[in-house]
Amino acid sequence: MDRTIEEKVNLTVDWLREKVKDSHTNGIVVGVSGGIDSALVAFLIKRAFPNNSLGIILPCKSNPKDREDALKVIEACGIQHMEVELSDTHDLLLGNVVAEMRKNGLIDNDTNLRLSDANLRARLRMSTIYAVANSLNYIVAGTDNAAEIHTGYFTKYGDGGVDIIPIANLLKREVYQWAQHLGVPQSVIDRPPSAGLWEGQTDELEMGTTYGMVDDVVAGKEIPEKDRVIIEKLHQRSEHKRRMPDKPPIF
Repeated sequence: MDRTIEEKVNLTVDWLREKVKDSHTNGIVVGVSGGIDSALVAFLIKRAFPNNSLGIILPCKSNPKDREDALKVIEACGIQHMEVELSDTHDLLLGNVVAEMRKNGLIDNDTNLRLSDANLRARLRMSTIYAVANSLNYIVAGTDNAAEIHTGYFTKYGDGGVDIIPIANLLKREVYQWAQHLGVPQSVIDRPPSAGLWEGQTDELEMGTTYGMVDDVVAGKEIPEKDRVIIEKLHQRSEHKRRMPDKPPIF
């Protein structure tokens, strides 16, 4: 049976309400980055819980445009929001880690710190969101779509550290369709997908392929060999992100 987007949205909203009821919590919180995925989730949780949903803006050495777009999302969907600036916290923690590693002879330069720096931003955001969520007895909604989950394009225990993932079954192209339907601001829909991990970073540039190609793989369609190899490699290397940590067998 082919359902309309509105019908699918309503079913997702019902599911969100069931998840909160089942968890004996009061509502849902999401980090709002200014990107389309978090925008869509903000619209969904606001519809599910008009008075018990919260969007959190979490700048961490971020482009000011991210905050501008996040505020556009907040205004468009009418969700209650708050903001926590994390740049100084990030500098302090990473600086302490690097200083101790240098003191112990573990590193002699910063050339390999880019990924650690970027992932720390995502994990600080996660920790902050949970600090708020626990205080309100809310659950945390993730913002990963089916393409990101397939490729592992999320930070383990960062933006991957959530309680529920409302758009996990949506291809990236479906995220755009739902966002358009719900009234996500056009400037947010039009911006290139980015995790905001460093200046100039975009998802597709970092992956080496496009979301359209990943969508087709997830949908079981044929794609060019070059892109298929890249996506298979991303999927294999990120398998650990999609399951619980390994444990030894029972001896």
